[in-house]
Amino acid sequence: MAIQRKKSMAKSPKNGDSEQFTGWSSKPPRYINPHTDFGFKKLFGTEANKDLLQEFLPVLLGKEDRIISLRYMNPEQLGGAENDRKAVYDLYCETESGEKFIVEMQRNYQEFFKDRSVYYSTFPIQEQARKGVEWDFELNAVYTVGILNFEFKDGDRGFKQYPYLHHVQLSDTETGRVFYDKLTYVYLELPKFAKTEDELETLLDKWMFVLKNLAVLNDRPKTLQERVFRRLFRIAEIEQLSEAERLVYWESQKIYWDYMSSIRSAEKKVAQEKDAVIREKDAVIREKDAVIREMEEKEIATVKNLFGKGLSTKEISEIMRLDVRRICEIVAKI
Repeated sequence: MAIQRKKSMAKSPKNGDSEQFTGWSSKPPRYINPHTDFGFKKLFGTEANKDLLQEFLPVLLGKEDRIISLRYMNPEQLGGAENDRKAVYDLYCETESGEKFIVEMQRNYQEFFKDRSVYYSTFPIQEQARKGVEWDFELNAVYTVGILNFEFKDGDRGFKQYPYLHHVQLSDTETGRVFYDKLTYVYLELPKFAKTEDELETLLDKWMFVLKNLAVLNDRPKTLQERVFRRLFRIAEIEQLSEAERLVYWESQKIYWDYMSSIRSAEKKVAQEKDAVIREKDAVIREKDAVIREMEEKEIATVKNLFGKGLSTKEISEIMRLDVRRICEIVAKI
């Protein structure tokens, strides 16, 4: 399969360019990378392909029914005042019944990521306020979906069956019951998913496998026979993109590679600094142990010397200010 290479920043990289890319074997990739901005929006953020999102979201929420109708909304949310902080989502959509979905591919860890998720979810809530008419404050459900290319740092664990999946709602800390079911946060931690093709059982398993591995697959796995996956793999073929789309995709991919390279470099630096601290700590411990051994050797030599001159253990204890039992231990070894 030939992929056109352009003499620009958008060209596909050379095989073996390990500083920017890992995953190619003997030939360039066949499918787009859903972790890139272009790849994610190509699969889930276009009118032509929104049926993929309509089938994906119910699987995340554990619902059997497919979303029948979905419309994309402006992903840029502005505050009430000109200087207010705004929010820009990857995808923002609404069902026919008024349920609102924020869907994001989050590739980098942020210290206050959970705070950010909560903040972002306030915009779809506030925009439901009816102005100029009587309103009883009834709200439609709001869902924030985060597909994370990192793990939570605080060790949060998801479902027993799906440790990489988190469903979060407001609950009563005393009873554990859901207090408010119209605000839901769903997080997928891609690094935690480790199943192979042969181990895929549920639809969620299959979606996770695709999201994590699509960019390095040469063909659609035989276990992914569902119509939605047959369609997804056709849409994801790089060769099927238009010339303009390929240019945009490779630019988006380059940004992703540069980011991953920066992350690896930062992690390597942190690991080296950690190793240096460990080595320094070990050196201090060894030096401390050497000093202790030297003191013990001098202590033993002094006891032997005094005992050899005929002093009793009690006299040696008083002179050296050591416990009599310690003196006896040393004398017993003479």
